[in-house]
Amino acid sequence: MSIDIDPLREADGITVTDHIENTQFEVYTDRPVEPRRRPESDHYFPVDASVAVETGSIEIPRVAVVETRAGDGTLLTHGDCYTMPDGTYHVGINPAPTKLYLAFDSGFSVSTTDRTTRIDLDTPGAVGLGFRSLHQTPAGTITTPTDPESLMGAVSLLGSALQTTSPERSFPTLRGHPPLVEPGDEFHAPERVEPVDSGVRIVVPPEYRYLYPVVSLAYYFAAEVVPGDAPRIEGDGWSYPLEPGFEARTAQVLRQSFHMDCLARTEGFYPVDLHERETTDLDLDWERLYDLPLAARLGEYLDVPFEAVEPELPQWTLTTDVRPDPANVEMLPFVAGELSIVRSPETVTPVDDDGGVGVGFLGGSDRSSSAATRREVPVGGVAPDGGALGDAEFVRGAASAEATRGADASADRGAVAAQTDFVRPEPVDTVEHAWVGDGVPLDANKATLDAYHRRLEAGQVEQSRISVLVVCNDEQMREEGNVADLYGLRDMVQFDIEVRHDLTRAEMRETLESDVDFLHYIGHVDDRGMQCAEEYLDLTDEDLEIGVSAFLLNACQSYQQGEALVHRGSRGGIVTLSDVANSPATTLGRIIARLMNSGFNLRTALHVAKRELITGHQYIVVGDGGTTICQSRSGAALVLNMDQRPDSSWDISTEIYPNGPYGLG
Repeated sequence: MSIDIDPLREADGITVTDHIENTQFEVYTDRPVEPRRRPESDHYFPVDASVAVETGSIEIPRVAVVETRAGDGTLLTHGDCYTMPDGTYHVGINPAPTKLYLAFDSGFSVSTTDRTTRIDLDTPGAVGLGFRSLHQTPAGTITTPTDPESLMGAVSLLGSALQTTSPERSFPTLRGHPPLVEPGDEFHAPERVEPVDSGVRIVVPPEYRYLYPVVSLAYYFAAEVVPGDAPRIEGDGWSYPLEPGFEARTAQVLRQSFHMDCLARTEGFYPVDLHERETTDLDLDWERLYDLPLAARLGEYLDVPFEAVEPELPQWTLTTDVRPDPANVEMLPFVAGELSIVRSPETVTPVDDDGGVGVGFLGGSDRSSSAATRREVPVGGVAPDGGALGDAEFVRGAASAEATRGADASADRGAVAAQTDFVRPEPVDTVEHAWVGDGVPLDANKATLDAYHRRLEAGQVEQSRISVLVVCNDEQMREEGNVADLYGLRDMVQFDIEVRHDLTRAEMRETLESDVDFLHYIGHVDDRGMQCAEEYLDLTDEDLEIGVSAFLLNACQSYQQGEALVHRGSRGGIVTLSDVANSPATTLGRIIARLMNSGFNLRTALHVAKRELITGHQYIVVGDGGTTICQSRSGAALVLNMDQRPDSSWDISTEIYPNGPYGLG
């Protein structure tokens, strides 16, 4: 049991302890109570724990919205001040440290103060209280040997985090974070990590290249993963082959089953008129499907040809390439928790010289830094119109005296370190693309384990203001410093925005160690580090405690400095892989500022920026690409595309990107 419920000792009410989220809060009553266990089925929504108490009121020490449903689940009203007549009610209180639901038979009134929310019953009596962990952190850590067959036991437990096996698990709030996995000599799973009997089995050969691509399926289906020759998914009385085209078929199963769950759930808690329910032309009994066990429902889903639903499938959010290496097993719960399509490439294409279009001089292990001078490629790679940049457009490295502040620069300054291997992953059809394994990927997020662990440590921070620091260390780049005007253009979000110029080395150290939500750095970077007013600060050599949460290092070849920021404490950031010319870098910086201010995460912000600016492909994300600095007002991040017609009217289309706590579903 992940939630404990006990009577308060010094007040009337109960204390609720969530061992997954490590949270504790109090619920007050108007008299002493002795909570007694009640069936979880007493509540309309799924709960982890349920008790009943005799009381005339329920009060929680926070301002919340109270949502009231009739006994059959019909939504009646919601708000923070209203009355309801006699009846049978299911009541939800949000937000609370856990999901909190009440069930009772009585008229009642809702009232709030500046600190509390209170429900007073017209007739005191039995009130059922149901609690469900928000489960945004793992319930525990599974220790396992890392050979593929042993690892299958850990992957089979990823689905233990699901709050339900009904189609409602397509809602992100009903999918908890999978348990963590770490290497060990023997297999061990914590008591709170319990397998879910979904009736689904995934059979794959005991090899990493087959096991890694099914981790999201194992999580979403709460499936048991077992060794076998022919890759397939099995249920009671049915089997679905995953070959030919193993990885592609695995992705199709995830997309199709998830989409059909979203259609079937309209027969459940939220009977809404869903657009896709009408346009997905399938002659299916959705009410019957909704009531089937997971395995039987999945079997009927997979009887439908993928081609029949493909036209209505939205673009999937994320593809993650996980190299088939035992060193990557600890990343699997994070990848599965994002419901990522997973590929496991055995081979990878190294980046050879490609004619100097912006990344070709990023040599592999056989390149020396002197062979990668800026004088051997068009300065800055490509211009916004696709042509080579002329000498008049200076770059954000330190290749010449005109582009340098505070120090002389030799011809080979700014070359990427010789030991850096750049790889070119296969293209993806998803919005976002992450890479797990050795090498620096072009056009993909270089995901790292330490950054994902910081996502868990960050949790849901409740803060009233978001801090943004813009640092401009070059006089010629002051135009981009105006991005400060683009942060904070939000009615409901308060920003603390500061712009600083020409920081010294000591001031830059102090800045990086400060508790800043987002650092927008404008200046020069080369192999000596980040240029300051009088000298350089090399983050790969300095032992710093980094406090900056996320960043944009808008300077030439800033990958290694950004990687060092993540290694030393940041969650993630946007960096460059090559020389970047000042003008397009300024444009991209302004685009990123607007998108981050609007609630986009790092990966999606860069995805949108790349569509607007060809030089965006000189940038990648390092660390946790899902990092945001604030939430969008609607939950999802929006892009509006506007095209003017000849008659002066406009065509407007909307692209919606799942983001942060508002994930897929």
